[in-house]
Amino acid sequence: MKTTRIAYSHRLNAGKYCALAEQARRLGRVRGEVWQRYGSAGGAGLTDRQVRDRWLAEGIHHRFEVLANAWKETVRDAMADITATRESAKVQVRRAIRHHTGDQAEQKRLFGMLKADRWADDPYLSRQMRSHWRRGHNRTHNQIVVRADQHHTRPDSNGRLWLAVPGLVQRQLVRIPLNTTVAPTGTLRLILRDGRVEIHYQIDAATMKTSQRPCGGATLGVDKGYTEALTDSDGNHHGDRLGDLLTAESDRIKERNRRRAKLRSVANTAARRGDQAKADRIARNNLGAIKRDRQAARHQARVRTEIFTAVHRVVDKAAVVVAEDLTKTFAGRKQLGRNTNRRLAAWTKGVTAQALKDVSERRGSALVHVNAAYTSQVCHRCGCFGRRAGDRLHCTLCGVVWQADVNAAINVLRRHGDPDITLRTPHRAVRQIVQARADRHRSRLPLPDSSPEHRAESESSNLLSNEQ
Repeated sequence: MKTTRIAYSHRLNAGKYCALAEQARRLGRVRGEVWQRYGSAGGAGLTDRQVRDRWLAEGIHHRFEVLANAWKETVRDAMADITATRESAKVQVRRAIRHHTGDQAEQKRLFGMLKADRWADDPYLSRQMRSHWRRGHNRTHNQIVVRADQHHTRPDSNGRLWLAVPGLVQRQLVRIPLNTTVAPTGTLRLILRDGRVEIHYQIDAATMKTSQRPCGGATLGVDKGYTEALTDSDGNHHGDRLGDLLTAESDRIKERNRRRAKLRSVANTAARRGDQAKADRIARNNLGAIKRDRQAARHQARVRTEIFTAVHRVVDKAAVVVAEDLTKTFAGRKQLGRNTNRRLAAWTKGVTAQALKDVSERRGSALVHVNAAYTSQVCHRCGCFGRRAGDRLHCTLCGVVWQADVNAAINVLRRHGDPDITLRTPHRAVRQIVQARADRHRSRLPLPDSSPEHRAESESSNLLSNEQ
């Protein structure tokens, strides 16, 4: 399995950044030309090598004024993007084929032609592909793809690592200081943002130190949360700092946006009064996006570190991790305040789900998804619906107050292998199943009358039912 790593430039010279930005701008024209010529049905079946040979024969490549390896790698990258959009359209066409005909032989024929990219020979497939595969347009003008044999790294006397990549002139390299001591390898993707260069590269996940850590031997259910990243069915919390990170960042953004709105109002007022110089100074010095984006990137890095650390702690204990499938959202009836909604909007459930998937694959544990409907609202002891209040679940039948996340993790674990509630069971059907089980459990309880006669009658009926 491959995983992507990102290195960043460190105090890059403005002249070097401008040179890289000009190269990225010219390569953006290359991408635009590829999308214009081959981004629709006319480019079906062509490979990047065929496109490259055509451009060499026609002399199209001379107009871009970039080195040969640069535009060839850009053509390859753009053709891969076009292929991805075409394959995405095929998903919709396959659904249309199933609705179009129920004949298995005809479906097999159409599926075969679609897979072999011979859909242009069939009128029905041609219409469907032209309907679902629309011509794309290039909007990327800040990326440079560097082949593996076109770059090298070298440390200086202070131990700082420098990455050398080709520029616009042959045999003249642009050297970029990096903020890491790990040398990027393989094909690089340079992304230029706000005076800084991001170096994206892939490594084999099996070579990472964390991938060589063995997993545990238990089977654990986990519940994704806001205050803690994960809570397992043993009652342990992992990633306790997640809620504090999200809340602090949300409150900081609220205060920052309030101040920016005030400054924007001052700038607009100055512009209306004719003081355009003041409005320009405020926009240039106080309403920029460079600092804002860097703060957002640092926050995202902290959140990812907290979540991945929590997932590793779970996998240290578990060979099988049972988690909720939260790809579907359930609309709640309870109205929440603006501050709560703002903080929950930053809840990184997608990052947690991706971390569970990646870490489980790398370390050899099994990840099992189960239906998440009502796992946080049902008492794990009696199966009845309770009342949720913050991080507490009050069971009206048992009279017990459970820690809500631990209770949900136990319910998630019990959903593993449940014959009645599968991953695709609708949530209304899940509620009916849970309610029916709760009613059966309630019917086996002792009678409300605590007199000795009624108690003896209840105990005898229970014994007879157990013997049967």
